[in-house]
Parts: sequence; C-alpha cells; structure tokens
Amino acid sequence: MANLTTNLAGIQSPNPFWLASAPPTNSGYQVQRAFEAGWGGAVWKTLGDPILNVSSRFAAVGFNGQRVAGFNNIELITDRPLEVNLKEIYETKKKFPNHAIIASLMVEPQQEKWHEIVKKVEDVGVDGLELNFGCPHGMAERGMGAASGQVPDLVEKQTYWAKEVAQTPVIVKLTPNITDITVTAEAAVRGGADAVSMINTINSLAGVDIHSWNTIPHVAGKGAHGGYCGPAVKPIALNMVAECARSPFINVPISGMGGVSNWQEAVEFMLMGAAGVQVCTAAMHHGFRIVEDMIQGLNYYLDERGIKKVSDIVGKAVSKYSDWGNLDLNYKVVARIDPDTCINCNKCHISCEDTSHQCIDMLKDPSGKSYLKVREEDCVGCNLCSIVCPVDGAISMVELPNEQPPMTWNERQAALQATAVQRLDV
Repeated sequence: MANLTTNLAGIQSPNPFWLASAPPTNSGYQVQRAFEAGWGGAVWKTLGDPILNVSSRFAAVGFNGQRVAGFNNIELITDRPLEVNLKEIYETKKKFPNHAIIASLMVEPQQEKWHEIVKKVEDVGVDGLELNFGCPHGMAERGMGAASGQVPDLVEKQTYWAKEVAQTPVIVKLTPNITDITVTAEAAVRGGADAVSMINTINSLAGVDIHSWNTIPHVAGKGAHGGYCGPAVKPIALNMVAECARSPFINVPISGMGGVSNWQEAVEFMLMGAAGVQVCTAAMHHGFRIVEDMIQGLNYYLDERGIKKVSDIVGKAVSKYSDWGNLDLNYKVVARIDPDTCINCNKCHISCEDTSHQCIDMLKDPSGKSYLKVREEDCVGCNLCSIVCPVDGAISMVELPNEQPPMTWNERQAALQATAVQRLDV
C-alpha cells in the first residue's frame, strides 16, 4: 500500500483527509470520534469572540433527487467558550499525538487581539493555525471573516501579526467572494503565510418558501445571506486552487476544499496542486465513516499506478491548466454515435437541434429501423450530445487528425502583428 502520510507546510498527518473547520469539528468528542474513524487531521471550528449564534442555521439545495447538491449556512463561529475549546484541544492532542489539529481563528483586525489568541491556542499544543478570512456572514458585518479577506492589505497585515508570535505553521483561509483569489493569496504570502487554504463558503440564499414567502432558512421570519458549500461548489473551488497553484507568486502549499465528497475528487484537487484536502458537507451528510472509502480508494488508485507516495501526485495536472489564449484553435473532436448501444431516446438530437449546431440526423436503415448519425463536417465538438445521453458509451467524442498545424490565439495574434509590421516595412 502507498504511503499516505502528508506534510503540509510542516504539519504532519497520517493521510491527506482533514475535516474542515465547521460543525463536525465543534468539540473534542467529535474530533476524537473522527480520528478513530480514520481522518488524518481536523481544523477545529473557528475560535474567537463573541460567541453568539442564531436558530435556525442550515439549508440544503436539492437537485434531481439528490437532497444535498448544495448546502447553505448562516451559522457563526463556535458558540462554546474559548477555555472549554482549549481544554478539549489539549485533551484530544494528547490522545491522538500523530493526528493533525489545526486551530481556526477569527478576531478583530487588531494586532494585540491576534497576538493574544495565537499564544493561547499554541499553549495547548495545536499543530498549526488557520486564519479564517472567509466566512461571508455575521462576523463579516463586524469587520472579520470575508470583510477582512476581501481586502488584500488586511489579509497581509493580519497574517503578519499572527506570524509575529506564532511558533507553528500559519495557514490563511481565503474567501471565494472576490474577483481574483490570487490577489488575496499573494497578500497572504507577503504577510508570511506558510500555506493557504481554499475555498471558504460562497455568498448565497438557499431558497424562498413559495407558500410562506419566508427565506430558507429564516430566523423568526427574517432571512440573510449565508455561505454556500457542498458538491455544487466543487468546480469553483477547483478552479481557484488551480489558479493559485499555477501562480509563480504563490509559492506555498495549498490545502484544498470545496465540495470534496469522495477519493476521486480528492485526487482531482491534489493533481491540481493541493497538498491535502479538507471535507465538511460530505461528512455532515453521510457521517465520519466516509473517510474509510476515501482512504481505501486513494490507496487502490496509487497502487494501481505504482505510485509509492501520495505526495507524488500533488500538482501533476497544473501544467495542463492554462489561459484560453494558449489553446490550439485547430484541434478538433466530433461526436460519434454507436448504433448498437444507442437506445434511440433522441435526447441528443433534441439538444443538438434546439440548442447547439443541428448536426444529428434521424435516419432509417434499409429495414426501416431508426438510427441517429452525426454529420461530422458540421459538428463543432461541443460535447452536449454526449453530456445529455443517458447511456454510457453510446456517444463518444473522437479526435480528428489536424488538417492545419497547431495554432493558439496568442500565436495567431503574434503572427498577424508580425505580418502588419512587415507590411509597414515594405
């Protein structure tokens, strides 16, 4: 079996699967149960002040029979006294010395506040700190969380304040509620961050009850924006991890999170540059024991490829992620329908005819049997037919030989510019 041991900025853990700072890491009882189930680390639910909260707090967004396609919360940081949390962190670390315990922290943007809380949590033996500059609701209205995380100077300054006294690695957790996450990631690096983690939750409103006209969730008939997470946000999170991983100015490890529900998605995040992953919604939906499948699946994946250490896959797909201007404009794929597998439901034809490029013909063979065929000369390779097809293997996207040499948009523009200069010279 492969070595799953992970080292993120000096924080060791037996595997790359950490629970994210959230309701699953609210107490020593929960974190200890999680470690017994197999989780490699836990980021303790955010410590800070004041310890206020609301009821109710959660809402789920279902889709097509899936009850938790997305998840929304208006919960704040821990609602338990700091001293209680510190006592339980100490006891948990003593019982599980080889597991990673990271304290998530959020305080007002004042130097003495950061110094005070950093010293207190490090005194009980945490392995690292995660500065929460991401939560979009509640605390942000008081100048904390995303309110700080959206201002690069504040991210840099507060990271620096934490680093002034920290003896353990400092991870900066970034908000996705910003135009370009690399800007705040770079600010964290300038402040001395040992690692960055992403993404925190996205501004959201889960829904509106069309009978009562109340928001979902609501507090005594009033609603507010909350933080969105779960499977629906994974593509957004993966892109932000990739953008930071390929930036030459963000040269620190990344802890990736946002919709990770299984080992395959964990591998995706790691291939795209995350040294490890954090999980929340999937654990809230299915319980701590999902980590067993994650560990088993990751081990099988690595063994099948002869990879000895999980760290060897980190960042292996980053070089394949680039700007649109670097894509080969002459590369071409087309759809092909396997008549033996196709069930003639016609979903591909409808989608292509109504919303794409009208290149799937409905034909009949000599015996009068209906079949579908793609006019390849008109197909642009959009993939829509293969996406809506309900039968695996019925539609394949096939690469065609290049009729023209590869040329990107950037190369094309450079060639046009060179031609224009030559004309001027003449």
